[in-house]
Amino acid sequence: MTATVEIPAATLLRFATAGSVDDGKSTLVGRLLHDSKSVLADQLEAVEHASRRRGLADPDLALLTDGLRAEREQGITIDVAHRYFATPARRFILADTPGHVQYTRNMVTGASTADLTVILVDARNGVVEQTRRHAAVAALLRVPHCVLAVNKMDLVDHAEAVFRAITEEFAAYAASLGVRDVTAIPVSALTGENVVDRSAAMDWYDGPTVLQHLERVPAGPAPTEAPARFPVQYVIRPGTARHPDYRGYAGRIASGVLRVGDPVTVLPSGATSTVSGIDALGTSVEQASAPQSVTVLLADDLDISRGDLIAPTAGAPAITHDIRATVCHLHERPLREGDRVLLKHGSRTVRAVVRQLPHRVDLSEGLAREPDPAALDVNDIGAVVLRTAEPLPLDTYAESRLTGSFILIDPEDGSTLTAGMVGEAFPPHDTPAS
Repeated sequence: MTATVEIPAATLLRFATAGSVDDGKSTLVGRLLHDSKSVLADQLEAVEHASRRRGLADPDLALLTDGLRAEREQGITIDVAHRYFATPARRFILADTPGHVQYTRNMVTGASTADLTVILVDARNGVVEQTRRHAAVAALLRVPHCVLAVNKMDLVDHAEAVFRAITEEFAAYAASLGVRDVTAIPVSALTGENVVDRSAAMDWYDGPTVLQHLERVPAGPAPTEAPARFPVQYVIRPGTARHPDYRGYAGRIASGVLRVGDPVTVLPSGATSTVSGIDALGTSVEQASAPQSVTVLLADDLDISRGDLIAPTAGAPAITHDIRATVCHLHERPLREGDRVLLKHGSRTVRAVVRQLPHRVDLSEGLAREPDPAALDVNDIGAVVLRTAEPLPLDTYAESRLTGSFILIDPEDGSTLTAGMVGEAFPPHDTPAS
């Protein structure tokens, strides 16, 4: 007897925050946590105590997020801080990322799994270089939704004209990056205006507050909107499960829906079979969708190992040794042509060599491309051409953020060198529209 497990609508939203130094990002995050009643009493007491020691009359809510000693001493965000909170409408995982240019790699890490990015702008300064950099990184990572929080509106007399001018400039730049969903919200993080509670001083604004938008925005594409991808993490061999002849393939569905009876192809071998069963939480089901963890059974006895990919035969990804990708280099050691690396794609790791560095993207000059750089240094974003020792089944990153991404690893010490996104990240032009 089989059943279909219904997956409830997504109630979890992952979002990241970014902003230039002194734009008030940590204060906005602190205000969001405080006014949504997501701060424990002892946490608030500690912040109040620290604020009094600094001679402040009111609690400095930025201290709720700046957890490292160096962050508290310097008044800046250095590391990615994850915060978990919930409202009656939704659960949230917040990645508070640094604003300094030298911590671009930290923003890449924090925003890599985000459904939405909140980018802060100081209303007095407008769109600056770091604003453009943060928008470009969000576009690179295909974060589907963006909130432009125009902060410190109380310091420009809550002027609608200032807000509109900043919004129009940012929207034009975001469109040049391929970012289409931008919601602009005028806020004052210090006083809490339009963060959780509406601002009486900005009655010209009739859109949502930051929290209202976070509660309403879609958490991601529906599982049925992408082809099924099932990376095998573990092979359950006969004699190791409830039946002596049980052979299953365990893992987490990366995208799409798998159904009993689906014709599938196992990659990279190219062997074909049919899904004969799906086990979810010990129950046989007719179908399962991302991001469920399941065990898949096939009608044929095939040679399948950890790292293989099971996909619908009609929509299987291409198999290739040659990869052109957009990357963000994360390591202090530069990446150069000829470097031999390990490439980790899903649960599969193969040897690879860097064949070419076609260009580096200069984010300080829009999206200007510097051709044939000698190397990619830490925090650089650019293009790379790789040749792998074994074939890999790859989607483009635009098609799938999970099966279109990889990391490069130093084969000597195992450190992570580079985060890669298969395909071109940005529209094909050298500079953004103004």
